[in-house]
Amino acid sequence: MKLKRYYPIVLLAGVLVLIQLLTLITGTAYYLTQLTMAAYYVVVAVGLSMVMGYAGQISLGQAGFFAIGGYTTAVLTTIDLTKQINRPFFAFLDNIGLLVHKVTLYGDAIVHLTPWISFILALILAGIIAYAIGVPVLRLKGHYLGMATMGFGIIIYRIVLGTHIFGEADGISNVPAFPILPGITIGGDFSIRVINYYAAWFFVILAMVLLLNLINSRTGRALRSLHSGEDAADAMGVNTAQYKVKVFVIGAVFAAAAGVFITHYNGGIGPSESSVAKSVRYLAIVAVGGMANLWGVLIMGLVLNFLSLRGLFGVYDDAVFGIILVVIMMFFPDGLFQPSSLNRIKRILRGK
Repeated sequence: MKLKRYYPIVLLAGVLVLIQLLTLITGTAYYLTQLTMAAYYVVVAVGLSMVMGYAGQISLGQAGFFAIGGYTTAVLTTIDLTKQINRPFFAFLDNIGLLVHKVTLYGDAIVHLTPWISFILALILAGIIAYAIGVPVLRLKGHYLGMATMGFGIIIYRIVLGTHIFGEADGISNVPAFPILPGITIGGDFSIRVINYYAAWFFVILAMVLLLNLINSRTGRALRSLHSGEDAADAMGVNTAQYKVKVFVIGAVFAAAAGVFITHYNGGIGPSESSVAKSVRYLAIVAVGGMANLWGVLIMGLVLNFLSLRGLFGVYDDAVFGIILVVIMMFFPDGLFQPSSLNRIKRILRGK
């Protein structure tokens, strides 16, 4: 019976292979670029779905954690360590293979940290910050919590926008590719576009497997009781504060990991990735898909992000996501993929 929960995973993998083959047959492989980026944004959304749908917490700071991951890896993999290479600590890192030696287009030799180190440090940093924020902030409820997390997102945005090491308004460019495994590299080179597509969606599948297992575990049952009624769960002995912080940290780490990968994929990151508008976008995707419906969030995350990345909404991109959020909250507060919402849509289509 437990294997049934993985049937949708197998179906998703089959659909992804079919999509790639269709782009190959039809000569539309350029769609893979947007599908790859959409995959990373989907990971942020499903992480937020756990925070909102299961822990019952509103977060408008998810873009901040995404930026923490992206900017951490961008800084650590672009700072030239050539002058420090003779110092004992950096010499040690070099000896164990944690430094990368490269030659620029202008023939200059540079040394930087391997992306694996920056990836690990980015996740640790995001987890520590999420925990430090979550302990005091998650005691708040409702719109107070939303305002507090939005304030965190604004702080991150202003820091990256006004700090020289983060590139200020220009962001950071020339971020190197990320060699995950031999033959698998996260980067923007067209020759590895198909590999990047499968690597990104493997990341999504891995995230879904982890979250589905979490949901169906003892912790997942505690989270569902927390969402149904925090006071009742607390009275039954569930450590509500601890579970809320843990899920908040998980969502932050997922966002940071996505930020790392997409930064290496794009070869850079800008301050717009940390804006409140981005957090509203993630919130809208979760609201449309269903607060506690990971598969609904995945589907809507794929569709909406793909359309956005293709430029369908043009200059009104942020406005469209804002409108979607308002409409869903007014007419389908449980999301489009809940039975009650689907029945209501059927009645509307039938004119009843």
